[in-house]
Amino acid sequence: MLAEDRHGTHPDRDDISLGRTAVCPFDVPPPVKAPFSLFLAFRYLKPKRTFVSVITALSVLGVTLGITVLIVVISVMSGFDRSLQRAILGFQPHLRVNTGGIMTNWRAIMPVLNKVPGVAATAPYVQGPVLVQHESRVSPAVIRGIDPELEGKILPRPLKTYVEGSVELPSDTAIVGGALADELGVSIGDEITILAPGNMSGLIDEIKRENDNPNEKPKSLRDLKDDFVIPQPMKVIGIFNSGMNSFDSAFILLPLTNAQELYGLKDGVHGVSVETNDVRTVEAMKGKIEKALHGEAITTSWYDENKERFDAIRMERHVMFTILMFLIIIAAFGITSTLFTVTWQKRREIGIMKALGATPGQIIWVFLYQGMVVGFFGDLTGLVAGLTLIHYRNPFRDWLNHTFHLNVFPVGIYEFEGIPAEVVPHDVTLICVSAFVICSLAALIPAYIASQLDPVEALRYE
Repeated sequence: MLAEDRHGTHPDRDDISLGRTAVCPFDVPPPVKAPFSLFLAFRYLKPKRTFVSVITALSVLGVTLGITVLIVVISVMSGFDRSLQRAILGFQPHLRVNTGGIMTNWRAIMPVLNKVPGVAATAPYVQGPVLVQHESRVSPAVIRGIDPELEGKILPRPLKTYVEGSVELPSDTAIVGGALADELGVSIGDEITILAPGNMSGLIDEIKRENDNPNEKPKSLRDLKDDFVIPQPMKVIGIFNSGMNSFDSAFILLPLTNAQELYGLKDGVHGVSVETNDVRTVEAMKGKIEKALHGEAITTSWYDENKERFDAIRMERHVMFTILMFLIIIAAFGITSTLFTVTWQKRREIGIMKALGATPGQIIWVFLYQGMVVGFFGDLTGLVAGLTLIHYRNPFRDWLNHTFHLNVFPVGIYEFEGIPAEVVPHDVTLICVSAFVICSLAALIPAYIASQLDPVEALRYE
C-alpha cells in the first residue's frame, strides 16, 4: 500500500489528485505543421498512387527547358561579348592618334601625349594592307610595323606570352599570325616576300609620267631604283595566336623601319598608339588628348573601331532574351490550363472546404502554391541543366562534329576556336526570378476562379 499524507493524498500523485497535468522537465515544442493551403497544394501535385503526376512533371519540364535554353543562349552571347573585348584589347591599343595621313611629327607628339594625365604609354605604328607570298602561295594580309620595346608597354598581353619563337624583331624579320601561317604553309625559319604600295609607287608614277609626256625619255631601271622598293625576303621568327581568328588570319608584325620602307614613308608613321591607365575612361581621354594637341590630330578608341560588332552582339542578346522568354510564358500557359483542369476536378473538395469555413484567400493560395512549386523546381532543374550544358559545350560540339560531321561552330565565321560562354550571375538571377514570377502569376486566374466557387453549386450534383 502506498503511504498517504495527512490530507489523504500521496505526495507523488499530488498533480493527479488536483486534476493537473504533470510538467515535463524538458519543454518540447509542438510539431510545426505546414500551412493548410501549402499542404493541399502538395497533395494535388502528388497523387496517392504515384510519386508525382504526369501533368506536374510535364509542367516542370516545360519550365526547365525554357530556363535551360535561356541560360545557355544568354551565357554564350555574354561570352561572345566579353571574349571579343578581351581579344581586341589584347591586340589593339586603347586609343589611336593620327592626322588622317602620314604623321611626320610623331617624335614631337609622343612626349606631349605622355604628359597627358591618364596616359600610361605610347608607341608609333605603321599599319596597312599588303600581299604576302611564300613559294607559290599568295595571300592578302595586314602588316603592323612596331617598335618592340615601346609596343611591349602598349599591349596588355605582351608579345612574348603568345608568340612561338623569338619576341625580338631584328631588321628583315616578321611574326606571322597562326591561321595565316597555316594558309601559306609557313613555319618558323621560312622566308616570305611582302608586296606593299610602297613597292609599286615609283613604277606607277613613272608609267603616269610616260603617258602624260610620251616624248620624254623614259627612266632606266637603274634610275628607278631610288623610287622602287625591291621586295626583300623576310625571315619568319615567330608565329602568334591571339585567340581571335580575324587577327591570326590577317596580321603580320614587322619592325617599324621595314614597314616604313614598304609603304615609302621614310621617317613618317601612320599614327601613335596610346595605352591608358583605365580602359573605361577612353572616352574622357579622347577629349584630353585632342585638347593637348590643340585639335591637330584625330583620336579614335578601340570601341569606335569595333562599335558595329559590339552593337550587333548586344542587340542580338536583347532580342534573343525577349524571344526565348516566350518559351517560359508558353510553359506558364501550360500551368494555367493544368490548374483549370485541377479546379474542375476538385470542385467538390473546394465546395466542402468553403462549407467548413475556408476563406477565399486560403483557396487562392492552394493553387498559387502549386504554380510556385512548379516554378521553383523548374528553376532548379533548368539551372542545373543549363550550367551543365555550358560546362560541356565544347566537348559536345566536338562529339557532334566527329559523330555526325556537323560543324556546329565554324571558326572562320565565328572567329573563336571554341564556343565562348560566360555565366553572369545577374543574368541568371534575372532569368530564374522572372520564370518564378511568371509561373506564380500563371496560377492566379484559376486560383481566383476557384475561390469564387459557390459551395452549394459545387455540392448540388455530387
